[in-house]
Amino acid sequence: MSAAGAASGAAAPVKTKDRILGTSAELFRRQGYNGTGLKQIVATANAPFGSLYHFFPNGKEQLGEEVIRWSGDVYLQLIAAVCDPAPDVVTAIGDFFAGAAAHLRETDYADACPIATIALEVASVSEPLRQATADVFALWIADITARFEAVGVDPRRARELGFEALGALEGAFVLSRAMRSTDALEIGGRAVVASVRAAVPGG
Repeated sequence: MSAAGAASGAAAPVKTKDRILGTSAELFRRQGYNGTGLKQIVATANAPFGSLYHFFPNGKEQLGEEVIRWSGDVYLQLIAAVCDPAPDVVTAIGDFFAGAAAHLRETDYADACPIATIALEVASVSEPLRQATADVFALWIADITARFEAVGVDPRRARELGFEALGALEGAFVLSRAMRSTDALEIGGRAVVASVRAAVPGG
């Protein structure tokens, strides 16, 4: 389940800033924020070192905040790419968890969610990065909640299901990477699907 795939199109050359953002997002989700250096980012992005401070004059923290918000938008597109073609919201949730599990296996458990990876590292030490991760999670929950409300789920229960789905997904990413198994994603996905099915009128 690749965010890069959601962001790509038939595309013009990627601008330097977008290349830095995309490269940083990939490195952060694989290595973590603290484990990724600025020299590695610009080398991997094939960008001049000076361009980093041109686009992000406040350094790595500003880069991190913009990566979080950029990734948040990309993953929101991914939610739509998986959910919109599905015949119903229950199937969509199952498809999302199944896709996440398949992508983890395909990347040898390296490529998970960059937002959760950064949040675990920085939530207690950087307020700008904590706020950015909180804003992205809130954006995703709002989108998922709206999808549940659109099929008749009570708004309060829809919001609860949004938290349940995202919490199960992000927690399962951590367990799956540590245990090198997608059991957590598969079991968590079945549990969330059952909750959604029970909440959808006529489900």
